[in-house]
Amino acid sequence: MVKARIVGIGMDYSATSKLALNWAIHNLVGEGDQIIIIHVSSPKADPTNKQLFEDTGSPLIPLLEFRETNVAKRYGLTPDPELLDMLHTLSHTKQVKVMAKVYWGDPRDKLCDAVEQLKLDTLVLGSRGLGVLKRVLLGSVSNYVVQNASCPVTVVKGTTPRNKVRDCTKLSKMHV
Repeated sequence: MVKARIVGIGMDYSATSKLALNWAIHNLVGEGDQIIIIHVSSPKADPTNKQLFEDTGSPLIPLLEFRETNVAKRYGLTPDPELLDMLHTLSHTKQVKVMAKVYWGDPRDKLCDAVEQLKLDTLVLGSRGLGVLKRVLLGSVSNYVVQNASCPVTVVKGTTPRNKVRDCTKLSKMHV
C-alpha cells in the first residue's frame, strides 16, 4: 500500500502559481494524498487573525471553510473562485484532502518554515521567470526555497509574457 503524501503548493493567486497547482494535479497528486495550499501574505497586511497566528501561521483551514468568503477575509485573503473550483474538483475526483494555511512575512522563509511545520513530502511552486538582473536585484523565492527546503521542491516555470495564459480555465485543459 502506498503511503499518502502531503504536497504543499505555494500560492499567491498569480497565473504561475495556478499553473503550478495545475501541474501538481495532473502530474503529482494521487488518490488519497493531501494538498496544503500555502499562502504567504505581506507582513504589512493586518487581517483579524494575524496577531493570533503571526509566528506559526494560521491553523489548517479545510477546503469547505476556505471556500467561505468570511473565513478567507479573516486571514486577509480574497477568495479566488477559479482556484476554489480546481481544488473542489480535485478533492472529489481523486479523494484528495485539501487544506489551506496562511503565513505572514517573507515568502522565502515562510515557505521553508511550512515544509518543516507541516512535514511536507514535497513542495510545488510557480516561477515568475525573472531575468538574470531582476533575479539578482530582487532575489528569487523559488531559487531560495529549492536551496533551503528540506524536502524535494518542484518549480513550474511560467510562460513568457507574450504567451502568458490569461484565462486560467485553459489550465485545466492543458497538459503541462
